[in-house]
Amino acid sequence: MAVSGDGKENQYWLLKTEAGEWSWEDQAANGGISQWDGVKNKQAQNYMKSMRLGDQCFFYHSGPKARRIVGVVSVIKEWYTFKNKEKEEGAVDVEAVGEMRRSVDLKEMKGDDGLKGLLMFKQPRLSVVPVPEKIWERLLEIGGGIEDGEEEKEEEN
Repeated sequence: MAVSGDGKENQYWLLKTEAGEWSWEDQAANGGISQWDGVKNKQAQNYMKSMRLGDQCFFYHSGPKARRIVGVVSVIKEWYTFKNKEKEEGAVDVEAVGEMRRSVDLKEMKGDDGLKGLLMFKQPRLSVVPVPEKIWERLLEIGGGIEDGEEEKEEEN
């Protein structure tokens, strides 16, 4: 397990977004960095409040046409609040780590015995859910890992 700068073990998460609202392509076009906000559910907010620097998150497209993991982001700024139209909101900032080599579809996830216990199956409406390390590793395996610029550079040399 990876260890963060404060010596604590990193945690793993799944962040859902409607592709029409904020897609992986939007994330990449924004320099790979975004403010993950707009989460209204208190349980999902509590999960976000427990995120630490360096935690990794699957970037999941939700919605009727695209239910799949498409990439991985890392937490670069822990929970903070800000004013948005006279209203207090909260967010974390995330940065793209890499795109999945192969996106992992919800149907495929539900059919894999190694993914039993994923909270997303029990509480499908939550937009932020923790992912146990064993399930994280299995999802990376199914998706063939993640692509990042460093690996591509090494392969070219």
